[in-house]
Amino acid sequence: MKFMFLLLILFLGGITQSNAKSLRVYKHIDKEGIIHYSSKKPRNHHYKIINVKCPECGWKNSVNWKTTPLITGKFEKEIKSASEKFGITPSLIKAIIHAESSFKPDAQSSVGAQGLMQLMPATQKIYSVKNPFNPKQNIHAGTALIKHLLKTYNNNLSVALAAYNSGEGAVKKYNNTVPPYEETENYVKRVKILQKRYK
Repeated sequence: MKFMFLLLILFLGGITQSNAKSLRVYKHIDKEGIIHYSSKKPRNHHYKIINVKCPECGWKNSVNWKTTPLITGKFEKEIKSASEKFGITPSLIKAIIHAESSFKPDAQSSVGAQGLMQLMPATQKIYSVKNPFNPKQNIHAGTALIKHLLKTYNNNLSVALAAYNSGEGAVKKYNNTVPPYEETENYVKRVKILQKRYK
């Protein structure tokens, strides 16, 4: 079981929302009353189109992260709960949420990352996420993941954030350092700037 867990973690090669600027999401309810979200048009004719826009989410943008307005008063209960459960400061959780989705719970990237902390399907399976667009489930799973990464890399925040963005496989390839990918380097800087500002 532990071996399978490690394999799934190493499979996380793209925890990123690099193309989440704008996406058409289809929402429909099945016969059992379960809500589904998908980037593909469902066969069911009864659906609602949600246009998820996040101009800050693309890693190539002109946002000044030192001065851009912070987003406060959103999901405070869920963030506090995750912080207390996993021992991660609220400022770091908020910084990751801001960097990943700009606090948009319905955000979904073109590579399949979903929700506030942009969880990939493999991550959702590891942390038993049934609905990635549920704020509590998403925040708790994302916080559990960053907790795992901090422990894995001896509390080296830069490397943990790099793994969150590009996957543990990429970090391992570069001897447990931040991979020399422009997107990942920018992501690490972005989150660390936001973390300081959310304190």
